[in-house]
Amino acid sequence: MNETNKKLRTRFAPETRFEVQAVPFRARETNELERLKDRLLSQLLAQASNAEQNTLFRQAANDAVALAWATSFPLLFLPTLLEEKAAVARRQFSRQQQIRRRSRALTLAA
Repeated sequence: MNETNKKLRTRFAPETRFEVQAVPFRARETNELERLKDRLLSQLLAQASNAEQNTLFRQAANDAVALAWATSFPLLFLPTLLEEKAAVARRQFSRQQQIRRRSRALTLAA
């Protein structure tokens, strides 16, 4: 059994050092993108009638930023993407309100 176990001598290469740049490549764009998102979101939130709509708009803004970041020109695409996501959020909110009204009416009728 000892014949299969061999002692190996370990050898290590000289230590290699290199500098890592702490600032991400797109850090400036990230800050500008967040500022643009905040500005556009504040306009949307001014239109929000309640907290639920507020939440939907915030989710729409975060989704739009994620999609915009995947493009080559996120600052260019963000306003349109947020507009589209906000329209979907408005439709979702409206549909949810209709469902609640119908549910209330059915509950009162029962």
